[in-house]
Amino acid sequence: MSQSVAAAPLIGRDEEVSRLAGVLERARAGTAGAVLIAGDAGVGKTRVLDEVAGRAADAGMTVLTGHCVDLGDVGLPYLPFTEILGALAGDDRFAAALAAHPAVDRLLGAGTDAARDAGGRLRLFEGIAGLLADLSDIAPLLLVLEDLHWADQSSRDLLRFLLSRGILQRPAGGAPTHRLAVFASYRADDLHRRHPLRPLLAELVRLPAVERLELRPMGDAEVARLVRALRTGPVPDGTVRRIVERAEGNAFYAEELLAATDMEAGGVPSGLTDVLLIRFEQLSDTAQQVLRTAAVAGRRVEYDLLRDAVQLPEDELESALREAVERQLLVPWHGDTYSFRHALAREAVYADLLPGERSRLHGSFARLLAGRGHPAESAAERAHHYRESHDLAEALAASLEAADHAQRVGAPAEELRHLETALDLWRSVDPAARPAGEGIDSVTLTLRASAAAAHAGDAHRAVSLTRSALAGIGQDTDSELAARVRYTLAGNLMGVDSLTAAFAYSSEALAMIPAEPPSRTWVWAAATHVLTARQVGEDEIALRVARQALRIAEELQLVDARADLLISLATLERGGRRTKEGRERLAQARELARQAGHANVEMRALFHLAIGNFESGHLEESLPWLTEGLDRARRAGLLSSPYPLEMRYLQLLVLYTLGRWDECEKAATSDAKVLPRAGGFTMGPALYVALARGDLRAADRARALLEGPFDWMAAMVAGIVLTDAGGLRNDPEAAVEAVRATVAALTDDSGRRPDLAVRLAALALAPVADRAAALRLTGDEAGVRRWTETATELVGLAQAVAEEGDGHRPQGPEGMAWLARAEAEWTRATTGPDAAAWEKAVTAFGYGDVYERARCQFRFAEALLAADRREEAAAQARAARETAARLGAAPLLARLDILVRRGRLGDPAAAGGERPSPLTAREQDVLRLLALGRSNRQIGEELFITGKTASVHVSNILAKLGAASRTEAVAIAYRQGLITPEATASG
Repeated sequence: MSQSVAAAPLIGRDEEVSRLAGVLERARAGTAGAVLIAGDAGVGKTRVLDEVAGRAADAGMTVLTGHCVDLGDVGLPYLPFTEILGALAGDDRFAAALAAHPAVDRLLGAGTDAARDAGGRLRLFEGIAGLLADLSDIAPLLLVLEDLHWADQSSRDLLRFLLSRGILQRPAGGAPTHRLAVFASYRADDLHRRHPLRPLLAELVRLPAVERLELRPMGDAEVARLVRALRTGPVPDGTVRRIVERAEGNAFYAEELLAATDMEAGGVPSGLTDVLLIRFEQLSDTAQQVLRTAAVAGRRVEYDLLRDAVQLPEDELESALREAVERQLLVPWHGDTYSFRHALAREAVYADLLPGERSRLHGSFARLLAGRGHPAESAAERAHHYRESHDLAEALAASLEAADHAQRVGAPAEELRHLETALDLWRSVDPAARPAGEGIDSVTLTLRASAAAAHAGDAHRAVSLTRSALAGIGQDTDSELAARVRYTLAGNLMGVDSLTAAFAYSSEALAMIPAEPPSRTWVWAAATHVLTARQVGEDEIALRVARQALRIAEELQLVDARADLLISLATLERGGRRTKEGRERLAQARELARQAGHANVEMRALFHLAIGNFESGHLEESLPWLTEGLDRARRAGLLSSPYPLEMRYLQLLVLYTLGRWDECEKAATSDAKVLPRAGGFTMGPALYVALARGDLRAADRARALLEGPFDWMAAMVAGIVLTDAGGLRNDPEAAVEAVRATVAALTDDSGRRPDLAVRLAALALAPVADRAAALRLTGDEAGVRRWTETATELVGLAQAVAEEGDGHRPQGPEGMAWLARAEAEWTRATTGPDAAAWEKAVTAFGYGDVYERARCQFRFAEALLAADRREEAAAQARAARETAARLGAAPLLARLDILVRRGRLGDPAAAGGERPSPLTAREQDVLRLLALGRSNRQIGEELFITGKTASVHVSNILAKLGAASRTEAVAIAYRQGLITPEATASG
């Protein structure tokens, strides 16, 4: 049963609406102006005009709207203006103004014939200009004309007069123009070269009071937001992605595709097809034939290929192409290539083909491509055309060729797609017609597809494919291939955190083939078993097998396997990757992998070198290794594989930790455009930045990471953000629940809890301590007891996990710093602020985490103030404030200012320079209305936003001001001078 569809919201048009609102504001002040609004059909012109017209009406403007209608070659003269005058005649408020201009009566009755002579037309035009001027004297006026591309000649002439000689022109003597704005929309994609509106537009845009605004297609993220907003219930991510890809930024197409999500996958809704084919059906028969042929080629087609397929004389082909381009169905692309203006238009034309016609044309394109040069580059196209023409044997061969090409150029996602196509075809092709050669069998191809899936960042698909390969193994399958399948499955299972099963399969693989005589397969099975044993805590097994396998790898001169085993040993022996010796061994492994040309092993070494430096507190030293690792992944086409994804996260984490927040956010924005959905966790540090700067929407984005199959890193990021967000919202219940849920999710099969628990416990202890301290002041002993017990539970968790360490190794500088903070927060919760505990935490974060050090300095200053060590408190507050101001950490900055004022530690502005408001301009508006006692709904109505958006702004204000309630936020704002009694007295 389909979900209900909500009214279409306005999304992604803030800049355009703001620009039009500026024109309205100038018009209300007496400066007339006009805007010609261009955009493709369905891009959202009417929705933007409705939004702006609503705002204009709310601001006291008179809004008059006229629509042009497609009536073919015989249009009704002055149709949009007749509609406007009809609305005026029906409203008694405008009777006097109409009576003052009798010439306009010709458009209200049967007297339009009188307007056809030159004198009559001039009197009519002047009468309408005078009427609009008089109306603008009564109240500011907005005139909206929609769909000018359908306007009749008379309406175009009248518009030319009004904008060039009438209502927009400044009277003699420099007097102000009228309080009037004209917004006129038209479809840019309907304006072929000979369209009668084109010369008028060219003339009007040269006028000083006329500007042009183009509504471009929406961005992918905005279309995704629109799709989710249109449904009253959740929309599956896969559905959203498909709609975003197909809609290509067109809001109408997105709405139609969403409404038809229950139809057969890949189809175009019938209503949308009708719209898309209207322009196609206006073409000549020859042009339609050319477009049908081009649609079979795909979204784009080279001229030479189209010429050979359509088999028309070149002059007829060129004439047909010119016609299609002028009607804006095709657009010239790079070189001699033509592209459909929109993918859905191509789909609609393609769907209109008869089945036999479609099959015949696909066969023609396949044969034409096969006869051209560069066979590898065209393999994917040939595979598609052969399949659609039902030549399955040739399609299978071309799919395998395309997969080989994708592998060579480092495109794992495309390689996976071609391999899956080949596997689908395999069963349908006669064995005698299948390609022959080593490694070309269904099990090996499935195993190869699983590797491509892993490299493309789709770990769950990799597991599924490897299980399929395992199911295809028969009794006559070579034992080495059977072992390869099992240790590959083990490796893929580690990628989805199924550690016990991974260990079981790697054990099976190692048992299937003897260590003697030595073989490459045994060495790699052993190398995988080392990793799985390490993951389930079997370090002794891992060490023993790694040392044995390393000897055999050296004996067989397997340089890549030797490098991989050295990495494992570097993490297992002598203090692991945090020690100098461990990192030296990793550097040796990295060089061996480079020599062997094994990109995956080289990236693994680079990752461990980077994280080893990070864990040792050498943050700056980790960045060159990360840069090198990501560059290597980029050159290999493996940016979406597991180690590069973790390196992306680590790179952003280092920038975040060092306080280079703008760099962190910029890098995250750049990464987001190319990452697979499974790599969403890499954006985590950018969410930490957003949250620290007071954007509580980061919690919603973090929560979205938990959708879909379980992902350890995504759960980690979400846990950090949701726990800290609970603290910023002064919601200890939510923070504690986030800790418990995250630790439970990340605890492995052996019961070992994640090191992350130390950080989570410290973050949750902050609001817990706040609550306990507040209740202690009110004398609520039961409440104090409850929250001190919770604090003790949390600090116990932190201490136990820190003592366990990673494989019985002590925590690094980061873990010890979080433990110090957790213990200081626990003391604050149970007995009150302790300066010595906070001094220890401040010192511990001195390894490089500037934001957490500043947060601890805030608490240290608070403890010093409680101990009456005022000068020391002032110094700590000043240092923390400088950091918070530099980072833009508005909530921390606000709390510091409150502490400075409350403790009389000095003027906050003097301590850190002139303090800007932590609130955005819109948040200032919301705050002013909060002070007037407005509800979220009332705030939304007054600011022309939804109540939900108002609620988000209120939450951000509370977080930035460190307030627990709306009342407290207003009180803080008054104390900080963010609002004044004068600003709110008018309410």
